[in-house]
Amino acid sequence: MENWDIRRLSELAKKGEGVHLEFKKKANFPDKIAKELVAFANTQGGILLLGVDDDGTISGTRDIEGEVYVLEQAIQNLIWPKLDYAIQVIKLNEKKGIAVFEIERGKKLPLQLRKDFNTKTGKAYVRAGEQSLQASKEMREILRRRVKEKDTQFVFGEKERKLMELLESSPNITLTNYAQAAKLSKFVASRTLIKLVLANVLDIQPAEGQDLYFRK
Repeated sequence: MENWDIRRLSELAKKGEGVHLEFKKKANFPDKIAKELVAFANTQGGILLLGVDDDGTISGTRDIEGEVYVLEQAIQNLIWPKLDYAIQVIKLNEKKGIAVFEIERGKKLPLQLRKDFNTKTGKAYVRAGEQSLQASKEMREILRRRVKEKDTQFVFGEKERKLMELLESSPNITLTNYAQAAKLSKFVASRTLIKLVLANVLDIQPAEGQDLYFRK
């Protein structure tokens, strides 16, 4: 973990929330904060600043140790598999402080937010800008297989040729658009898109509604 001080935190906070940075004033809704941490782990990692206002003001929060405890309980009980993270608490004065949570990219993906400790299945989330979105079925499969597979080989056939034609006339495409234009079932279209993302032919961008696929 990096060694943070107020000067460095101020510089970081000025950048505003984004793919790898989230601000929370308090841990009032720890399950919602846990969702952000899951999304960081499923993307490329990130930093949560606890005790920082939405506009990036480092105002601190009272009883920062208690806030950290509440959030750590949520991490242990609601996130599966285990979340890898580090914490540093910085005191602003005798009453207020800030906590820096550095989240590593997950080793076993996708991480999920579950309802309680006894449940091992839940919802996976990924970062898209400053939002944490529920991962689609395709994104979950891509995350799972990226950890295990080094190279993906495929045969360039009619389905793939049609997809490349569609991406010549449009910068991106959704699963539904591809299935309709290529006259494929959604299952076959989904398998094709996943295969081409894993083969580094396409990129996937999480989005509300449906993911967007681009040529690399």
